[in-house]
Amino acid sequence: MQTGRALPQSVAETDELLEAGDYVSDTALATAVFLSLKLGRPLFLEGEAGVGKTEIAKVLAQTLGRRLIRLQCYEGLDVASAVYEWNYARQMIEIRLAEASGQADRERLGRDLFGPEFLIERPLLQALRSAEGTPPVLLIDELDRTDEPFEAYLLEVLSDFQITVPEIGPITTAAPPAVVITSNRTREIHDALKRRCFYHWVGYPDAGRELDILRRKAPTAPEVLSRQVVAYVQKMRALDLFKLPGIAETIDWVHALMQLDAVALDPSTVNDTLGVLLKYQDDIARLQDSEAERILGEVRAELAAAGVV
Repeated sequence: MQTGRALPQSVAETDELLEAGDYVSDTALATAVFLSLKLGRPLFLEGEAGVGKTEIAKVLAQTLGRRLIRLQCYEGLDVASAVYEWNYARQMIEIRLAEASGQADRERLGRDLFGPEFLIERPLLQALRSAEGTPPVLLIDELDRTDEPFEAYLLEVLSDFQITVPEIGPITTAAPPAVVITSNRTREIHDALKRRCFYHWVGYPDAGRELDILRRKAPTAPEVLSRQVVAYVQKMRALDLFKLPGIAETIDWVHALMQLDAVALDPSTVNDTLGVLLKYQDDIARLQDSEAERILGEVRAELAAAGVV
């Protein structure tokens, strides 16, 4: 039986909890996480892809000592994939065994075939029927990718932490999971669902916070390289690109540069590795060559003025 850590009792403790999982937070985010855990309300995180929304749920599961149950959303997601379905293969075997033994009481068999033992639990039902010592962390990832009917179905789950299986009845829990919902805002989520959550926008980090993140996620990277990468990415985010690089791409870029034995940025290396940062050819074409060199020149000048060689 898994025994979890006690919930944080203050915003400061919540910040320490996230720090323990190498997540560099800020006061607003730590406050939202604290209130969500303390009051038992889902935490709704919105922001661009790659800014660290999913990582928050992973860190909470790790630092609280809880199981992480993840529902990855996609277009067409239905109850059978997200909540439950019946074990038809096992039901057929049960029917064949009853027929072979001559005990095929149709009414009794019908009741037995739709009992809890024939239920295949999917993530949402698993989160309510967890047999572990502490409730899990339920991550509903990229909710904006689903259809509106499924979003409406979530209202019952998030309102009362209850799922109704018609053949069995309502299934509820005395120890609700900690729920984290993420959205990349490819479409608006309905207000009825948002009202049941505490909301926080996860934006791109400023330069200081992004450097702190790199020091944790790429601790062996040369300091000059990390500072140049952060300054370069910060300038890229001021451009009108189709998809701005997130913190995930910043971390990937540093790791890629280290594999190339780079200790500092140079125009050739930047050009050759833009595909780590940018995922659309139009963005890469815009930055290659003269534009990439111009940005690098500004980065070098600013860091030199700040005393970073």
